[in-house]
This record gives sequence, structure tokens and C-alpha cells, in this order.
Amino acid sequence: MAEPPVLVVGGGHNGLVCAWRLARAGLPVTLLEAQAEVGGCAVTEAFAPGFRNSVASYTVSLLRPEIIAAMKLARHGLRLRTRPVGNLLPTEDGRALLLGGDVDSRAEIARFSPADAARWPDYARRLEAVADLLRRLALRPPPALAGGPSGWLGLLREGPAALGLAPEARADLFDLLAGSAARFLDRWFESPALKALLAFDSVVGTWGAPSSPGSAIVLLHHVFGEVNGVKGAWGHAMGGMGAITRAMAAACAEAGVAIRTRAPVARVIVAGGRAAGVRLADGTSLPARAVAAAVPPKLLFSRLLDPADVPTRTRARVAGLASGSASLRMNVALSGLPRLAACPEPGPHLSAGIILSPSMDWMERAFAESKLHGWSRRPVVEMLIPSTIDRGLAPPGAHVASLFAQHFAPRLPDGRSWDDAREAAADAVLEVVEQFAPGFRRLVVARQVLTPLDLERRFGLVDGDIFHGALTLDQLWAARPWPGAGRHATEIGGLYIAGAGAHPGGGVSGAPGWNAAGVIARALGRRAPRP
Repeated sequence: MAEPPVLVVGGGHNGLVCAWRLARAGLPVTLLEAQAEVGGCAVTEAFAPGFRNSVASYTVSLLRPEIIAAMKLARHGLRLRTRPVGNLLPTEDGRALLLGGDVDSRAEIARFSPADAARWPDYARRLEAVADLLRRLALRPPPALAGGPSGWLGLLREGPAALGLAPEARADLFDLLAGSAARFLDRWFESPALKALLAFDSVVGTWGAPSSPGSAIVLLHHVFGEVNGVKGAWGHAMGGMGAITRAMAAACAEAGVAIRTRAPVARVIVAGGRAAGVRLADGTSLPARAVAAAVPPKLLFSRLLDPADVPTRTRARVAGLASGSASLRMNVALSGLPRLAACPEPGPHLSAGIILSPSMDWMERAFAESKLHGWSRRPVVEMLIPSTIDRGLAPPGAHVASLFAQHFAPRLPDGRSWDDAREAAADAVLEVVEQFAPGFRRLVVARQVLTPLDLERRFGLVDGDIFHGALTLDQLWAARPWPGAGRHATEIGGLYIAGAGAHPGGGVSGAPGWNAAGVIARALGRRAPRP
């Protein structure tokens, strides 16, 4: 009789990476996806006649180049284009600050503050030193802090990676891990526009403000990526984010992974304290040698396991897990190309990440208002127009825009439902865009709106959390999602966490799935492919 396969629950990008690496280690693998296609949050679909776009995840940077190379994703059709301009921030006085890509960032900054321009090279160098540490740690499973002496020895082995930093970089690391983005940026710069552009990274996927303790961690998390060999760059997957997961699915099929779609898992079966298989929603039971869950830990432990099978300590950890990214995602079909008041003519700047939040004070007010009323009437918005680079996403002359907005509470106050507030919240986002791109609303042909509740319903993102759990200091590295499960293994034997709830966290990186596969393969006596 053939040995039971390893079952991977969840066919998002991390599930696909995990399944591929396990199969390449010589293990039989079956991947189970609830939707009609794999991809999770990284899918492309038509949302209006003639218009396609990435549905949830919408831009590329964190996807590890080692994974792209190992899975041969380019051979399977993946093409990545680097943004010609990294980011653009329009100000309320009609100017615009551009950074990254082909832009002379120092000259741009000098238009706002010569003093900041003089400091910029040193800032970029020192931030890059810390980002390089994250890159080194991204594809290394953390030590198991609750695993006895061997776990603490593992922690000591990782120490030299941080201790190898220069003294100033070690100081920066502690500032970024424990402090706020506002405090960190205020020490470096004076220009409100520059600080706002940089601080945007600190509120992405986080219900907080630049002054919130721990917001600097989120800033750091968003700067350690790269595209086409350019560190810190952002880019587009041609054909939308679904092109990434389609290429991954092709690599999985080539490696022998059995992919089953429309196969929602209703229960992880536990026998004798070990994961023994799963039961699908249609009642079918599937045995497993191990189960890798590429779904949020809250979903796994609160909905897919019998409470009687979850150890008391784990139940307490799940109940205390911080989650909720307060994000609203929109796709907009446009009859023409928008024009920014600050840069009215077409050009490469329209392919940038356009940050519509001109100061850190704007971000602070948006967060405060969301806590009181459920969402901000002047939210923080990033707009991308991917059709400026990928013309196949829209009809000739038309365009699609990705709008990613903060701050929209995971749960509305007074028992209100996002089903009743969805359109009003979307209108608030469009009002912000209209302020900086007059005439934008007249171009709108159709829109697709995903509130935090919609993100939970469609993608299983509990509390609408795009990171599967907040990126806070007590939920990072060896403590992600909590101490004792930081090395992907859980207190239930044979059950592993393989999604963004594990190290190194959210974003389309593939690293959590890669790391989980290495741990599982080793536990089953196999050797997984190395990066």
C-alpha cells in the first residue's frame, strides 16, 4: 500500500511553494484548495467586461529570488517588470515627490529639503544594512524557543547574524524593532513629504499610525524585497499576480504534486495527538502522513480543528493572537488615463506606487478616526495603474487602477456590518483619489470593492488580516505566530504552519512555505532542495 501523502491545506503562493519543495524532497504531496483555482490572494480575474486585474495582492517585491530560481518560474511563464519610478507622493500644495526606479532620488528630495538630500545616502545605506540581515534570515526557519535546550542553542547560533552588523546598524536594528516609524524618521529628516512617503510602508496592512509602537517593524518588513536583482525595488507581474501562482502551479504539476481545487477542508483529523488527515466539506476523508496548513493560524485552530484536539495552552495563544490589518482593496475600471494635479501630463510617474497621504499627520488622523467610526473619511490610499505597463489588462485606451486603502476596522462599531457600509467606504476612497487626481471619478466604469469582511469570506483572512496576524515584536521570527510554534511545528504532532502566519510574515514572498517544507521534510527523513 502506498504511503499517505503530505496534505497541504491552502493553495495560495505559500501552499504552492511548500508543496513543490516537499515533492522535490521525494514525498507524495496533495494540495487542497477551496476555490476553483489555486492562487489564494495572488490571483488575476476579470472584474468588468474587458478589464482584468490582480484581485487582492497587487504588486511584487518580497518574492524571494531564490524561490523564483529554484522553481524555474520564468520557464513557466513568469515575467516581472520593475517600476520605472518607485513611489510618488503628491502634496496638498500641488507638488510631487518621486523616489526610486530611474529617478535621481537625492535631487528630488533636494527640492523639498537640501538638508534631507544630504542625509539621504546615509539613511539608505544604513537601512539597507538592516534589510540585508532580514534577507539572510528570510529562508532560515527560526529556532524553536519552546523546544528545550536545543531551541535556545539555535537562538544562540542565529545571534552572530545580527552581531555581525556594524555598531550603528545594530542600534538601527533595535530602533526599528522596538520603536515607531515616526520617531525613527523624525530623527533623520525634516520634510513632511519625504517622511510621509517613507512612513506609508509602516501602515501597510497594519491598523496603526506612524507613531504607534512597533510601526517601524512594518516599515522594515516592506523594504527588504527586490525585483530582477534590484534591492528594494517594486514591480509588476505581467498578467497580474495570478501569473505568479499560475507559474508555481505549473512547477508543482511538473514535480508531481496532486492539486485538487474545489476541495474545501472542513476538519483536520487528529488521532492520538497527531494530525492523521483531513475531512473535506463533502464528507470525504483523506489520510495524511503530515498536514501543512498554509492558512491563517486563527482559521486553522479556531475553525478547522475540533476544540477538544487543541491543547489548552494553544487555545490561549490563539485567543490572544493580534490580527486585523484594517485594509480595504478596490479594483477600478477606467475609461481613460487619470491625471494628477501635481503631474498632469502622462509619463513614467503614472507607473509608480502613488501614495495619497501627504503627511504623517494625515495618517495619524486617519487611524484615530477609524478607531472612533470604523473607517476614516480621508483614508490612506495607494494607487497603482498596472495597465500603464501591462496593456493586456484593459481595452485600448482604457486602464485599470489598484486602490489599496487604510484604515478600515476589522469589525465596525455598534454591531454594524461591512455589507451595509461597503459602498460608502469605497466612496471615501474615491474622494481621496479625486482630491489628488481631479476628474478621476468621471473615468470610473466599474469597481470591485473588498472590505475586511470580504477579504475574510473570500480568502479566509480572519479579521481581514492580509498578514495572517499582526507584525508585532511579540509575533515575529521565533515567536511567530507564538513562542513554541515559531519553527512551523505545532503542539499537535504532524501539523505544521506554512503560511504568512509563520516567519518571516506577510507579503508575497513564498518564504514561509519554503521554510515549512524544509522542517517537514527533515522530520520525515527527507532532504529538501536548498535555495
